[in-house]
Amino acid sequence: MKIRHTNQYLVIERQTFTSIFLSMVLLVLGSQCSGEQSGQFDWQGHRGARGLMPENTVPAFLKALEYPVKTLELDLVISADSQVVVSHEPWLSHVICTLPEGSGLLSEENERSEWNIFGLPYGKIRECDCGSKPHPGFPEQEKREVYKPLLSEVVGAVREYCEQSGHAFPFFNAEIKSRPEWDSLYTPDPATFVALVLAEIEALELDGHITLQSFDVRALQAIRAKAPDLPLAYLVESAAELSKNLELLGFTPEIYSPYHEGLNSETVSAAHAQGMQVIPWTVNETERMEILLAMGVDGIITDYPDKIP
Repeated sequence: MKIRHTNQYLVIERQTFTSIFLSMVLLVLGSQCSGEQSGQFDWQGHRGARGLMPENTVPAFLKALEYPVKTLELDLVISADSQVVVSHEPWLSHVICTLPEGSGLLSEENERSEWNIFGLPYGKIRECDCGSKPHPGFPEQEKREVYKPLLSEVVGAVREYCEQSGHAFPFFNAEIKSRPEWDSLYTPDPATFVALVLAEIEALELDGHITLQSFDVRALQAIRAKAPDLPLAYLVESAAELSKNLELLGFTPEIYSPYHEGLNSETVSAAHAQGMQVIPWTVNETERMEILLAMGVDGIITDYPDKIP
């Protein structure tokens, strides 16, 4: 850099200043594209934006990015051909899905037996529409014909959206949908399940941009053993039983994620004292969000990102 003194002022030559300015702009843009948002409150779009779009679909995740959402929350299951599928249930739910024309009706009686995702190749799953059927719990949801996507498709669509719009690349919070009674019936055993998900995370280059969460302590324990540096969120039904929940898990995760009802300032403070963030689920009223913010939570998971205060 060339600097000369004029009338007791330092004057930076115009060409050099322009070069520095452009470098600073590129540095900021590069930070946005890499998803450096660590200073932001962690608003998470539950299943994308379930209150506004069909859950766990590409349109729902892109819709969430129209709001101040830092993290896209989603659910993972495994197909018969070992594909990592984004779905809350490990079967096609009759509440949200319809079958291809001419293949019969999807009902509560046959959804788990005939339309078990773990028993179907992904190509068959993709043929089913899981977005056109009105959802009784979410009347504001925009309906459209969509299918259950692969995790790779969701990440690819989000990356493309961010590249085209200049939006910061978000973080992901993916739930391992396992239960002991589902082993080898609706899901692989936890070790196999986790191995498939970790391999996909590596292939998608999501390191540093993803948290894995689960209610199943076996899944969290398997992840900690295989990928000790990957941040984990411990999903629990009861917020108040912090010590009991941690004893069951056997280690202290990065995030304590309880159901929001029953959460209080004392539990938030106790979790913080043990080095955990607190991110409750699923909060769909602005007034309740504000109460939780006053408690000092670190993030909030919501179906309605449009209600973020």
